[in-house]
Amino acid sequence: MSNDARTDSELNQPPSFVDVNLFSADRALCEAVAANGGGTDDTLMDFGRRWGRAEMFDLARSADANSPRLGGDIVTFDPAYHRFMAESMAEGLHCSTWNIDGQPASAPSEVLRASRFYMVAQVENGHMCPITMTRASVAALAAAPKLLAQVMPKIASRTYDPEFRSWHTKSAMTLGMSMTEKQGGTDVRTNTTQAVRDGDAYRLNGQKWFMSAPMSDAFLVLAQASDGLTCFFMPRFRPDASENGLHFVKLKDKLGNRSNASSEVEFHNAYALRVGDEGRGIRTILQMVQLTRLDCAISSAGIMRAALARAVHHARFRIVFQRNLVDQPMMRAVLADLALDSEAAVAVVMRLCRSFDLAKSNASEAARARVLTPLIKYWICKTAPAFVYEAMECLGGNGYVEDYVLARLYREAPVNAIWEGSGNVMALDVLRALRSDEARSVMDSLGGEVSDFPVARETIDKIVRVLNLIDVESHARFIVEHLALIAAVASLQKSAPEIAEIFSQTRLNGGSGRTYGAANFASMHSRLLERVLPTAK
Repeated sequence: MSNDARTDSELNQPPSFVDVNLFSADRALCEAVAANGGGTDDTLMDFGRRWGRAEMFDLARSADANSPRLGGDIVTFDPAYHRFMAESMAEGLHCSTWNIDGQPASAPSEVLRASRFYMVAQVENGHMCPITMTRASVAALAAAPKLLAQVMPKIASRTYDPEFRSWHTKSAMTLGMSMTEKQGGTDVRTNTTQAVRDGDAYRLNGQKWFMSAPMSDAFLVLAQASDGLTCFFMPRFRPDASENGLHFVKLKDKLGNRSNASSEVEFHNAYALRVGDEGRGIRTILQMVQLTRLDCAISSAGIMRAALARAVHHARFRIVFQRNLVDQPMMRAVLADLALDSEAAVAVVMRLCRSFDLAKSNASEAARARVLTPLIKYWICKTAPAFVYEAMECLGGNGYVEDYVLARLYREAPVNAIWEGSGNVMALDVLRALRSDEARSVMDSLGGEVSDFPVARETIDKIVRVLNLIDVESHARFIVEHLALIAAVASLQKSAPEIAEIFSQTRLNGGSGRTYGAANFASMHSRLLERVLPTAK
């Protein structure tokens, strides 16, 4: 037999991780969805099967390898990108949490959408940028009811229409965002783009350092009007069907997220409509930003899950020193430690989605969503890069080469921690929120939920003491990280109580090390690994 004819098993290579049901194979996801009002939705089972097919992973590889190209002011994408957009929009990932009037859909729309979003993140992340921006933009457009009524039927469409023409003439539309500028970045109050009233509309002139998904049909833009920073709706075409005054300078050459286009753009008398009052631009986009931050957390949790599943799959098949890797104590310790953070990430993000589901009718859940979103985004998104690296190392040299998925996941992992507010921005947002009575009420509620875990209660008391320090800002990351861990314990207590105990002891009681595999909970290793991927019976 020639070497070329040997099977992977004969060459000690694990079979490809394909044709797996991304829902049913994920015990933590199933339990988190059920615990937060999602029940046992059969459509999730079908969704997990379809998105776990080999075809979808092949498409993801193609979309990543063939980055968008800019020609004039037109961006062209790999066909695989368009396929993903069509699949995700058919599922309503851009619109299912809204009713046709732009009001929030009833529970459990957020939890059910998040579970799909989490599964998609395990396959292809780039196209999710316009998906999440389109979904979140509805929250900002609520400040312009007449405009929202016009665009909502197009946003709510489950079709995908990539044609380059006015949104009025299309069957569906997507929206992008263009907020930051070269000189200020996150500090959008320093924006210099000027907006001058022209009848019922405005003309915008200036530049933006990042405009994501530049082939969207319209964008939400921040610019300086006569009364201050204001939010605007800027379509790609003017009302007379001529191209609007957007000039794309270049596409960004990014570390990851390569299937999606991000651009530098200039505005030359670009037509735009005001969204909300002049001078109230930041207030107008606040809820929209909360939704995009939520999606960053969901996406990073999905990336973590994708990396973990492949590491466990590899370890079950790969033989080293006459034993399967998964049977070797140190490898089991690493994989189980990774699994513990993955369990916590999906539990806490689904519990957060439950708060968004209930926010319209429940003031305490609305407060929970406002206070916890930035800190959960902080913890999950900053955990993901180191997490994916450790999973990549489990595959050895195979993990480091682009033939395998781990290298792409590693390039993708940092993006969500940077977009929609970096770590320090999230921490400052949390500090500001914690000055309110609302935040103290949320902390009291979390304290009640973790009352069975003394170490969690002690951690809350420690956070309260730190909040009273004069130099509290220098302790902001400690506060945010530990509050996120407490929220994770509370969430696990609801969906997986036995995991909550181990997580509390290792993450809050000094039981974990500075690297994965150093935590001491060997008695749970087998249980956790079986929850990651069930073994064949």
